[in-house]
Amino acid sequence: MLELRPNCECCNKDLPPGAKDAMICTYECTFCAECADTKLHGICPNCGGNLAARPIRPADKLLKNPASTVRVFKPEGCATAPLRAA
Repeated sequence: MLELRPNCECCNKDLPPGAKDAMICTYECTFCAECADTKLHGICPNCGGNLAARPIRPADKLLKNPASTVRVFKPEGCATAPLRAA
C-alpha cells in the first residue's frame, strides 16, 4: 500500500492524496511535478531511479487506508541535478 506522502521533499509543497502533480520513485520518495521536471530532471535524488506520476487513491478508499501525515523535507538533496546522458 502506497504511503501517499503529503508533500514534496524538495520545496515542501502540499501534495494531498488527490494531487495530480505528485511524482514518486519505487521507494515512494515524493516530489511535485515542477521540482521533478526542473530540478531533478525525472530522477530521484535519493535512489537514482526514475520518477513517475503517483496514483490517486479514490476518496472512499482513503477512509480505510488513509494517506500518510509524515512530512519528509530534504531541500539540501534537491539541488538542480545534472542532466543524464541518453
